[in-house]
Amino acid sequence: MLARMITKAQYVEYLLSTPGNVTGTYLADQLDGVSHDTVSDFLRQKPFTARQLWQLVRDRICDDPSGCLIVDDSVHNKRYSRFIELVKRQYSGTEHGLVRGIGVVNLVHSTGINGDFWPIDYRIYAPETDGKTKNDHFFDMVTNAVHQKQIQAKTILFDTWYASVANLKLVHHLGLLFWTTIKDNRRVSLSRTSGYIPVYAIQWTDAEMQHGIRVKLKELPFHVRLFKIVAPNGDIDWAITNDPDETLTTQAAEDASDVRWQIEEFHRGVKQLTNSEHCQARKARSQRNHLACCYHAWISLKVAADHQHTTLYAVRQALFADYLRAELRNPRIKAV
Repeated sequence: MLARMITKAQYVEYLLSTPGNVTGTYLADQLDGVSHDTVSDFLRQKPFTARQLWQLVRDRICDDPSGCLIVDDSVHNKRYSRFIELVKRQYSGTEHGLVRGIGVVNLVHSTGINGDFWPIDYRIYAPETDGKTKNDHFFDMVTNAVHQKQIQAKTILFDTWYASVANLKLVHHLGLLFWTTIKDNRRVSLSRTSGYIPVYAIQWTDAEMQHGIRVKLKELPFHVRLFKIVAPNGDIDWAITNDPDETLTTQAAEDASDVRWQIEEFHRGVKQLTNSEHCQARKARSQRNHLACCYHAWISLKVAADHQHTTLYAVRQALFADYLRAELRNPRIKAV
């Protein structure tokens, strides 16, 4: 008898429904007529891409010039894996150090409203395969968003890692307004006659702390406004923007930082709710397809959560509520 095939929808539903055992063998055990090889073939042969992600969300985003694009990367931890392609040692912000994992650069669209954000593009970070850096992926996704996807959002948010001169020039050339942070040793000029000094050496007045300072960042052909944001614990962020609005205050920089945090919410949700880190398939294509299905799973949760006016975590938790209630009423394993 011929083995039964599985569909992408079935695999996505499996990712959402299984409590953590994400193996082809376990999925095959739950579906009649499906073998482990069938699941392996599905992951290895189907070419799922970021274009399909865009097709899923393009009619769900509320896109207009007041919206934002957010860029950041995350690492899907594979610390115990030694033979999985795409896995490399790289820095993880979650772990605050180097880990073995699969890096992904993500592009998220947000209206700026709490909870109203959707992933619209992503790139697997695999320089050994395609020769591209994270900044190359930044260029590709942002350019594609403006020219191919024709996104109307006019503000883009990203962190220090992507605040290179080349990226700032690109964003400015595309007609976008950026908010980002820079390191305290980046050099700026306060006037035509002054030389360049590191931002940490600037002496700030009370008025400048409120409204920022117009500066010339070294090697950048246009001026930016610099803000010094001091956290309650004394930590300092140096935020810059090319927004020409002279009435901007430090609060605008803090608001931009709050919106940028939404991409961290997305990263956390994908990892915690879709089993993105648990696939042990060795081939690069299998891992790429697994991650594509994880993004599809996150979108499915997001749609359900918006419909039910609740959180993605509450939606997934509810999947196991009936089982737990039944076990508590009549446990199949009794306490000894």
